[in-house]
Amino acid sequence: MLVCGVELSGSDAVVCLLNLEMGQFSLPESKVRKITLKKNHTGEDLRQFQAAFAEFLAEHDVKKVAIKERMPKGKFAGGAISFKMEAAIQLMSGTDVEVRLLQPATIKSTLSSNPLPIPFAETGLKVFQETAFVAAYVGHLAK
Repeated sequence: MLVCGVELSGSDAVVCLLNLEMGQFSLPESKVRKITLKKNHTGEDLRQFQAAFAEFLAEHDVKKVAIKERMPKGKFAGGAISFKMEAAIQLMSGTDVEVRLLQPATIKSTLSSNPLPIPFAETGLKVFQETAFVAAYVGHLAK
């Protein structure tokens, strides 16, 4: 199954695809590393972001999205824009994609019981994709 891991940061949805078949993980080729919400953040901009995200998922036949959840309060609180983007992803219509939010505690406990099979540096992904990669990995394993 192909999972798209997502980290919402600023006006960007950083994405990473991770496939799991017969117990083996693989990273499918994708030129898209992030999908950006335009700066005005209007309703039309959100619809365009949502359409671009849905198109990306359809292009790669993704059936599950795992988003690293941001905290609503505190030192690591997410911004208003990232919450809008999260809602746009969750409310995509016309797709049969399962969207799951992963709490930091879930990510931490899953990684402690199932460490990454290879160091991130050996994946060939860009450094800014690490959180999205971990979200995709945990998306495969978390119950």
